[in-house]
Amino acid sequence: MRRRRAPERKIPPDPRYGSVLVAKFINNLMWDGKKSLAQKIFYKALEEIEKKTGLSGLEVFEKAIENVKPEMEVRPRRVGGATYQVPVEVRPKRQVSLAIKWIIRAMRSRPERRAYERLANELIDAYKGTGAAVKIKENTHAMARANRVFAHFRW
Repeated sequence: MRRRRAPERKIPPDPRYGSVLVAKFINNLMWDGKKSLAQKIFYKALEEIEKKTGLSGLEVFEKAIENVKPEMEVRPRRVGGATYQVPVEVRPKRQVSLAIKWIIRAMRSRPERRAYERLANELIDAYKGTGAAVKIKENTHAMARANRVFAHFRW
């Protein structure tokens, strides 16, 4: 049997919007402990979104996260020498963390010159339901649908 669960860390909300979701995103965006740089990139991206779309940057960001959250994923399950990809529902916290990671991964693989432009454009695409991060979510759902036959192995 495994040991006890690690205690959940409380993340303080970000200074500008007072949002824990924004703080989590900035923490994931950060490289080498350079939080102020990550904050600059994020806030500048939201300003860019407001310029391009005329909508509130924070609203676009929250809707983008909502559009990228996966409901189902596959987890490997070993049964009698064979490994099956078993579809399982994704817990709410994991949905958020996967959405954040996918948006950042998609943003980093974009061709634009500046990080804030890449982030702004990826968030706009995710808001509209297009873009690489949404594609990752759809692929994850497709895998779960394709492996529905193994759903009875769920534990």
